[in-house]
Amino acid sequence: MYQASSKRYESMFYPHAGISGLKLPAISLGFWHNFGDTASYDNMKELTFTAFDHGITHFDLANNYGPAPGSAEKNLGRILRENFQAYRDELVISTKAGYDMWDGPYGNWGSRKYLMASLDQSLRRMGLDYVDIFYHHRMDPDTPLAETMGALSQAVTSGKALYVGLSNYDGETLKRAAAILDDLHCPFIINQNRYNIFDRTIEKNGLKETSVKLGKGIISFSPLEQGLLTDRYLHGIPDHSRIKTDGRFLNASSLTEKRMSQIHRLNDLAKRRGQTLAEMSLAWILRDGEVTSVLIGASMSSQILDNIKALENTNFTKEELRKIDEISLE
Repeated sequence: MYQASSKRYESMFYPHAGISGLKLPAISLGFWHNFGDTASYDNMKELTFTAFDHGITHFDLANNYGPAPGSAEKNLGRILRENFQAYRDELVISTKAGYDMWDGPYGNWGSRKYLMASLDQSLRRMGLDYVDIFYHHRMDPDTPLAETMGALSQAVTSGKALYVGLSNYDGETLKRAAAILDDLHCPFIINQNRYNIFDRTIEKNGLKETSVKLGKGIISFSPLEQGLLTDRYLHGIPDHSRIKTDGRFLNASSLTEKRMSQIHRLNDLAKRRGQTLAEMSLAWILRDGEVTSVLIGASMSSQILDNIKALENTNFTKEELRKIDEISLE
């Protein structure tokens, strides 16, 4: 039986998710990759053990994470049952619904029927009575926003979720959704969106600014731009890289001459800061306190340990920030 490290809370820090009472680790572990049925179960266990032993208390999932869809939740359920029963109250487990999950008109988007059915399925797969955070995974152009927000509120009032979040929303829709949830007295606390040095969408669509104004937290996914903001591709494409093993989200065409030049220049700046490129990239996201947590993926425990080192220096000079913008936004 797994026994967690007695020193697990010594190196992590835990910002509040917006103005809520819930604290999240500054580094959270995502189950988007490496927790499906094609991955090694023993490695999954090691990843979760390493994360928790170093203060990562938040495991983030979605109904469709795999492959196959649902398998990441199923595998986490087994890990929780076999190893984490004594630590459930020290964990924040989140899941989402909004993308394709099952056939027919009720397995997608944002209807009350889909969201509540999906949450019930997720709880069964994970063997949980409740999740700590339940997200709507993407904006739905066809379902009334009030219906989707009503379903999130119902998830809380039914005891199946403690808090709710929104993922892949823009600033204007977030504002309208937050007003509905406030009227329903629903504890909406966090937004999950893609954000990194190369992808500034939430700065442009109002999501970051609106979240801060409304007192909502932000957790960023793809903080390392699928590995581009690491040293992985500085000297070519490694044989076991995601580009060669899974080209769905990153392929060789992404490594243009301009992009490679940017990566090398950012890497040089990271070295001058005494950090790796990955450490600097994670620290940059956390630099201003407006992002609660960065959501990392990992295939090896060593990657988790390396990413946690980013917390040793999240301060940037004005010149460093200007230089990062100059390189990444050119």
